[in-house]
Amino acid sequence: MTLKRIAPLAISALLLGVVAAQASEPTNTESVKKVEDNAVFVQQTGKVASVEKFNEGKLFYVEDGENLFHFYVDDKTLVYDNTGKAVDVKVGDTISQYTYANQPMILIYPPRYTPSVVIVQTDAMGSVKVDQFDENHLSADGQLQLNLNDKSVIVDTKGNKVTADELEDYSAIVFYGPTTRSLPPQTSPEKIVVFPKLDNEVEEEPAAEVEKPDAGQAIDALIGKDFKVVNGQKMVPLRKVAEGLGYKVHATKTGIIITKDSLSYTVTLDEKTYGHNKAIGQFKVAPTLLEKHKTYVEYDFALELAK
Repeated sequence: MTLKRIAPLAISALLLGVVAAQASEPTNTESVKKVEDNAVFVQQTGKVASVEKFNEGKLFYVEDGENLFHFYVDDKTLVYDNTGKAVDVKVGDTISQYTYANQPMILIYPPRYTPSVVIVQTDAMGSVKVDQFDENHLSADGQLQLNLNDKSVIVDTKGNKVTADELEDYSAIVFYGPTTRSLPPQTSPEKIVVFPKLDNEVEEEPAAEVEKPDAGQAIDALIGKDFKVVNGQKMVPLRKVAEGLGYKVHATKTGIIITKDSLSYTVTLDEKTYGHNKAIGQFKVAPTLLEKHKTYVEYDFALELAK
């Protein structure tokens, strides 16, 4: 047998051996599950479509294709760009929000987050990791190893220096550049900003509840004579009623989303079904534009908002 025929046969045998070895090697599902269980933060990324004032801060709306969510920012929220510079969020920004995975959330759609950290993406080079790190400076998800020394810049949100040994006592925003090709990747961070872990944050006293007036009286006072009758149903202006009852109103391409505390309603023009948190409700008469830029809904729906 010639060398020309032996070489291809040898290569084929070698490849078959590699494939067989890979097929027989078990997948380490335990390590995958461990990474998932150790996730400290929920991350959502998208482009900011609009913003409105909400309570003591601002509520930002992300409508990026099918990726819909809201996030709330106030003076306690840590907002940086991907280079570590403190910035403000603006309409048109591409952001990543980080909310503690075990932080309570209201059950509404689209989901609303109250993130601890918001990162605004820029054209400048720079990567960001928001996580917690152990005594060996390995991230909780096992995806990044920090190489720290005396020259490493580690500060709290007020600019006070923090030592590398104290890093495991905090949550951290890590700003970094290149990483090694090892597993896990390693990096020497350019800057680390630490903030309290969720269990260490001070909870505020809940606001006292305000007694509500009679629902019908409240609606009638809001609308006055501004109503229509369609197919025997009294129709009232949705925005005027909702805002008068303390809801936030956000117009979409197909209708309106109104929210307050743990309540959320999604109303679509000329559709008899509406969303209420994760449930579906039914109108007798579909919401519609009875005046220019003015959506009217059934009086009974207004009463439901006032409950």
